[in-house]
Amino acid sequence: LACKNALEEAQRITDKEERGAAVLNTLKKMLDVESLERIESYDISNISGSDNVASMVVFCDGKPCKSEYKRFKIDLGGTPNDYESMHQVLSRRFNDYVKKKQGFEICPDLLLIDGGINHAGVAVQVLKEYALHIPVFGMVKDDRHRPRALVTADGKEIRIDNNQAIFSLIGQIQEETHRFAITYHKK
Repeated sequence: LACKNALEEAQRITDKEERGAAVLNTLKKMLDVESLERIESYDISNISGSDNVASMVVFCDGKPCKSEYKRFKIDLGGTPNDYESMHQVLSRRFNDYVKKKQGFEICPDLLLIDGGINHAGVAVQVLKEYALHIPVFGMVKDDRHRPRALVTADGKEIRIDNNQAIFSLIGQIQEETHRFAITYHKK
């Protein structure tokens, strides 16, 4: 009985890992990217422009890597501006990467930005400033605040709401990024 239970558990774990790998492979093909070992996602949180903060959430091989999460306090002089906030956060993140600052020395394979085409455009602009080439997609939400598509800075939209596994993964990333930003903002 113990051997049978161990075999079933090993099969369950293997099936789960294979499903996760298959989802990442499908997403790689959809987005036309080479690797998805490290995905970083960013979100801005504020109340009418005050107490601006941002979150950076990291998923490694499709799973949350909580030890890699980062929080950013943003100072724009009291001016509410999501795009400037995103620019500041990403500039700080990639400046630290270029300087090989501890905790920022790994370059992501993909950036997911909570927002649409304009937010993705800000990310692309920052990457150009640092001469980095990382795929960037904005997470476009539906009327229920769930991601329905990913969009590039040049407006190419890729639907994800028609693939349950991809929709679930991107939804998990978006929710985790939002949760982490809100938690820091409340603190």
